[in-house]
Amino acid sequence: MIDRNMYLSKLIQWKDKQVVKVVTGMRRCGKSTLLLQYKEWLLNNDVLDSQIIYINFEELENEYLLEYNKLYSYIKNRLIEDKICYIFLDETQKVKDFEKVVNSLYVKKNVDIYLTGSNAYMLSSDLATYLSGRYVKLNVLPLSFAEYLSVNESNIDNAFAQYLRFGGLPYVTNIQNIDMINDYIEGIYNTVIIKDIEERQNRKEKDNNKRNVNDISLLKTITKYLASVVGNPVSIKGITDYLISNNRKVSPNTVSSYVEALIESYIFYQVEPFDLVGKEILKANKKYYIVDLGIRNYLLPRKSYDLGFTLENIVYFELLKRGYKVYVGKLGNKEVDFVCLKDNIFTYFQVTASLSLKETFDREIRPLEMIKDNYEKIILTTDRITLGNYNGIKVINLLDWLVEC
Repeated sequence: MIDRNMYLSKLIQWKDKQVVKVVTGMRRCGKSTLLLQYKEWLLNNDVLDSQIIYINFEELENEYLLEYNKLYSYIKNRLIEDKICYIFLDETQKVKDFEKVVNSLYVKKNVDIYLTGSNAYMLSSDLATYLSGRYVKLNVLPLSFAEYLSVNESNIDNAFAQYLRFGGLPYVTNIQNIDMINDYIEGIYNTVIIKDIEERQNRKEKDNNKRNVNDISLLKTITKYLASVVGNPVSIKGITDYLISNNRKVSPNTVSSYVEALIESYIFYQVEPFDLVGKEILKANKKYYIVDLGIRNYLLPRKSYDLGFTLENIVYFELLKRGYKVYVGKLGNKEVDFVCLKDNIFTYFQVTASLSLKETFDREIRPLEMIKDNYEKIILTTDRITLGNYNGIKVINLLDWLVEC
């Protein structure tokens, strides 16, 4: 197992707190492994094995527990009256009406509940109804570069090249053969597109009596398009126009539903524009970043995108892992790659492959110079020629920044 210490420490912080812990994220990003690591931590810290109830709903032997009433009886019969019981329900969304089980267990004494799920819609919509204000979400992402480097025997530059190519899905680090890596990534992609989104639609059909996402070919086309425009402002109208120009008759409402499905399955993350003058979120075109570069490389030939946007994609998810709320900065006709907010403090980031050319240096530094406040301003670059401090604007090597914590 690859240690996911950052996520593990967060679970430990919430131990025995009277909230349901919901661990979310894309399929195969490490949620189940995280629960097993936490279970091991509990056993090493004075918790008995009899106090832990762990159920993975992807295991066939647990199929009979997919009925919520049977699941509830199974768990209730294993609770220990005078000790805290730690309940782990892995891939909970597979259980129809699972929220009834969670809600009933929540009101009992000495119960600490942990859920995982691979779809934001199923978890957030149902839990919001039953447990409003009584649960916290921990979003697990594929390996950061620092985590990837910890299990890669190459030097930092070679490891980063591999990370750019193969991404950070944990199991990929166990595969040496390139064709096998591609097959593995293809299998995950198809599973998410077909199986996870189909489950989402079955739940939405129950809730809304309609089914919006049923054309897998269209869904894959939109996925590939969004992967090709990572880091660029995109509108639903723009996606619709692109599809129509390629002889796909489709409405903006349909496109919006398909994009929503991709976001809820954690394949893409949406970033809103932020007005740096008025300090408010704008309704302009949003940007989308793909959760794993290995999936992007599977979808696109390498010549279809440039290094700059790939690095931007990496930085975006690193900022999320470090606890920032992330926006795209707008300052007139200028743009700041990332406006980050944490603890009511702003930090501004620009990302570029190199600053060695004067025109690139001027283009990247100018928007930061225009921001008239004293918050930290940083340019991340892969070159080491231009590192330094330019009137309060720091130029930092990207790889150093990625492994600093």
